[in-house]
Amino acid sequence: MSESMTLPVLPLRDAVMFPGVTVPVGVGRPGTLKAIEAAIRSSEKLIFAVAQRQNTEEVGPEGLYTIGTVARIVQLQRGLNGSQLLVRGESRGIALRLSEHDGYLQAIVREAEEMGPIDSEDAAFEALYRESRERAAELGRRSGLPDEVVDQVIDTADEPSRFADLVAAYTEMPIGDRQMLLETLSVEERLRRVLVQVQRQIGVLEAQESIKSKVQEELGDRQREMYLREQLKAIQQELGEDDGGGDLEELKEKLDALELSEEVRKEVDREYSRLSRIGREGMESQVIRTYLETITELPWNERTAEHLEIPQAAEILDEDHYGLADVKDRVLEFLSVRALHDERQRRAGEVEAPADEAPAEQEAEGQSSAPTVEGRSPILLFVGPPGVGKTSIAKSIARAMGREYVRVALGGVRDEADIRGHRRTYVGAMPGRILQGMKQAGTRNPVFLLDEVDKLGASFQGNPASALLEVLDPAQNDTFTDHYLGVPFDLSEVLFIGTANFIENIPAPLLDRMEVVDFSGYTEAEKLEIARRYLLPRQLEQNALTGEQLEVRDEAVSTLISGYTREAGVRQLERELGRLGRKVARRFAAREAEGLVVLEKDDIGELLGRPKVHPERAAREDQVGISTGMYYTPVGGDIMFVEAATMAGKGELVLTGQLGDVMKESARAAWSFARSHAAALGIDEEAFKADVHLHVPAGAIPKDGPSAGVTMATALVSRLSGRPARHDVAMTGEITLSGRVLPIGGVKEKVLGAVRAGISKILLPAANEPDLEDLPEDVRQQIEVYPVQDLGETLALTLRGASFEDGRLFFPESLSGGGDAVRLSH
Repeated sequence: MSESMTLPVLPLRDAVMFPGVTVPVGVGRPGTLKAIEAAIRSSEKLIFAVAQRQNTEEVGPEGLYTIGTVARIVQLQRGLNGSQLLVRGESRGIALRLSEHDGYLQAIVREAEEMGPIDSEDAAFEALYRESRERAAELGRRSGLPDEVVDQVIDTADEPSRFADLVAAYTEMPIGDRQMLLETLSVEERLRRVLVQVQRQIGVLEAQESIKSKVQEELGDRQREMYLREQLKAIQQELGEDDGGGDLEELKEKLDALELSEEVRKEVDREYSRLSRIGREGMESQVIRTYLETITELPWNERTAEHLEIPQAAEILDEDHYGLADVKDRVLEFLSVRALHDERQRRAGEVEAPADEAPAEQEAEGQSSAPTVEGRSPILLFVGPPGVGKTSIAKSIARAMGREYVRVALGGVRDEADIRGHRRTYVGAMPGRILQGMKQAGTRNPVFLLDEVDKLGASFQGNPASALLEVLDPAQNDTFTDHYLGVPFDLSEVLFIGTANFIENIPAPLLDRMEVVDFSGYTEAEKLEIARRYLLPRQLEQNALTGEQLEVRDEAVSTLISGYTREAGVRQLERELGRLGRKVARRFAAREAEGLVVLEKDDIGELLGRPKVHPERAAREDQVGISTGMYYTPVGGDIMFVEAATMAGKGELVLTGQLGDVMKESARAAWSFARSHAAALGIDEEAFKADVHLHVPAGAIPKDGPSAGVTMATALVSRLSGRPARHDVAMTGEITLSGRVLPIGGVKEKVLGAVRAGISKILLPAANEPDLEDLPEDVRQQIEVYPVQDLGETLALTLRGASFEDGRLFFPESLSGGGDAVRLSH
């Protein structure tokens, strides 16, 4: 390089270039572009990069510093808006003269000679150089650079002069300080000044970290969230993505689109005004926002169009369920009344509002086209044992009506807030299950199933059954107020259906609001048909089988019903069919079977093991002191035996078999009747001086109820008189001390249980004779029913050889000691 050279000038705004450093430079001014073109045309592509004294668009020779950097253009990229340069600094240069030439600045430059240290081996200089390198490395690490990058950058400068220029280029400092470092020709002085700047930057970073740590400690969760949101807002503004409060405007549009009553609209506007005032950073903003969003999600005016075609509804019910004739009739009656109400209301609307003004007036007053009070639906309560189709028939009603279906399980609910919701003052408050179900339905007239109403509990948080009183009252539920919502919500168009297993567990005020529809258990013939139509095809599909792979004969299904299930419904039967399906599926998977597998009656025990249910069967012969009764359980009816035995004693009555209080009273009434009518019954007075033991198997099962009265009386009289009781007659009925036989409940289940046990002669109270209409026709054809009004008739039918005529009880001579006729007084 010659002592002086003429080079094009590259003016730098707010930047200083150092020797040994490669930097990108954007060029757009016309004069600078011409200077670049001139430098490119030269062989060495050198240019004199010098900083401007002020950041101005136009610059002349007087606006530039004298000392700059002789740089070489490494790369040039031209674009529409200018050029991008990659320039590497070569050495310091002093401008001897600056002038304009052909539209760009030009300078006569001489290379500046640097002043090295007096003694590079001096300990002070060595310490200064080493300290500068260590502090520069520390600054790089504190700035977030990886250690490998820091070491690589520092190792590229192995001379003190080049190291000082490198650190100066990458350290933040004002332009004036940068220019001062460029003009410092003494290497030792430059190192010292660079070390000061580096140490200052380290101090700034330490202060920032300390301040950040203290601020984070002082900021709570809410302040931190606000701080982050403000940062996010600033970032979005920089990126041009700020919505400018559009989310609140969107919420406002949704609220304005709702057709609300005046009371609800007032509350909504009040809450929205509060939200607008406090903004996002307010402590209650999220609570209010969640409340308003809940308001927008509720179906205030959305309705599902109904299509109440009674023939179609009957087809749907028959398609989904077999049997349940009484239940289907009641459901179709309800749907018919509903259809007539809708038709009458539609006709009334056509007559009263022929013009367009009437609907507009109704909308202005906030009125809806909801059914009138006359057309409000009754609250149905389906009561019956588990597995008989209570829940599924509610779903069929929704399908028949074309309404949405919502199910809420109330089993185990012990908190009133689950029904009515929590007040908004509590943390984590939410609406109750009723409004959540309405939000899920998305319409104000769904079919709403309240499942397991009898399983509601009570605790110190309140009684949820009491909270349901308003929900299930057609006269009140048009203004149902949830604690969270705080404003009335109309539930009058909802069809509520409840289900329960035990009606006794439902509080009387709640039961009074519902219309009970009884579901009784299925007969074995009905279970067989249900298994053939629904259960078996479903289990085949679930177990990856087809009708071409598995066939279960009717005799095999009947064996499953009688020997492996004990229930009023069909859930256990479906589980047992599923077990059969899995056993057969395993055979196919193991290549042990192919083609069609047909399961006969005898195959059931091989696949499922021994029978798990051992129902009572009718006795084979008459016995003294043993009579056959009938009883009811939630899983169906069955027979039981009452046994009486006498022994030496003091004339006491001993009762065993876990009998309840009512059943014990029935036994004592039978004992007193036998003692008071001993002569008429042919009982020797000496018999009452012995102890009588009355036992009802099975002893481990608690039993109660008055319906075993006639059975106990028959067993006692049979034992005390020595006359055998008939084994082919099953009986039920409550008795009084005077001998009257009173009606009882559960006739259908009891008779079906007796028929399953092989008994065809049934003795019932005369008042229960109409209940026989509930029995299937095929069962009525199999049995003989004997209605009785007093114990004289009962004993004539249940004691072998006895007869009853004109109020007199006749015994055979062989047993009565002469064939006397005796009258039983009342």
